Amino acid sequence: MSNVYNSYQRKKPLVSTKEIIFFSIAWGVLALLYFLLFSARVPGADGVVKRPEWYVLGTNIFEATAYLVASILCIINWRSPKIVSGRSVWLLIGMGMVAYFLGGIFFGYTEIVLKAEPIVSVGDIFFVISYIFVGTGSILAFTSRRVNLEIWQWLIVLALAVFGSALAWVLSTPAEGAEAAQPLPGLVGTVAPILSWFYIISDVLLLIIATTLLLAFWGGRVSLSWRMIAAASFSLYIADMWFKYASRYPNYESGDILEVFWVFSGVLFGMGAALEYDASLNRLRRSTGRKRA
Repeated sequence: MSNVYNSYQRKKPLVSTKEIIFFSIAWGVLALLYFLLFSARVPGADGVVKRPEWYVLGTNIFEATAYLVASILCIINWRSPKIVSGRSVWLLIGMGMVAYFLGGIFFGYTEIVLKAEPIVSVGDIFFVISYIFVGTGSILAFTSRRVNLEIWQWLIVLALAVFGSALAWVLSTPAEGAEAAQPLPGLVGTVAPILSWFYIISDVLLLIIATTLLLAFWGGRVSLSWRMIAAASFSLYIADMWFKYASRYPNYESGDILEVFWVFSGVLFGMGAALEYDASLNRLRRSTGRKRA
């Protein structure tokens, strides 16, 4: 065991947890400043008031980088045999982060390069896969251990579930006073409502699971990492609900300030993965230290 411990000590990560957390916070702050400073619509060469293309490209870069880093950190957790919450959990969440990263790339390509409104795009395939993987990973983390919540904790989960469902229902109704949207053609018109409801239901379910995990892991040895995961799910819910609300109106342009919560979500998933790895490393050091003693 002494040899195992010594060899484990020699395998120092290239980047420390503190450096990852610092980078993540800095990336989130920079993204917020970028959205705040440059999200205003300006007249273009054709006289149309809209957001510049370089700004929309920048929002995609902030989001894609956040999810790419999160996916790498989750995969690192999956490769670690000593990870506390289970390797399968982080493999599923990591695959979800990869899928969300690819979905954002295709979404941005459709909007920026093809200059088309990405109502339904190839990116949606990856977004759907992402929700399935992240949701399954979160459920696996929930079911892999006994969860004994107090009555007041279950009431919090129930209240949040009711609130989240009610808000999603309100935002799914057409906006009053808005011009009637043109009917979508063919297959797009059939798939778009299905995807919309899938995202709404998935967001509410993730919100419920995240709240339950937050309360279940509170005060445990990996509580801080799962607080970050819960906050990431809340951020994803906020961004998706805002997009659902704003896109009810015609000529909606992406890049509004609340869309920064998509960046926050990726940043928080990455922070959660880094903190989980650090907690697992410290737990291994303590257990091997006791055995050596």
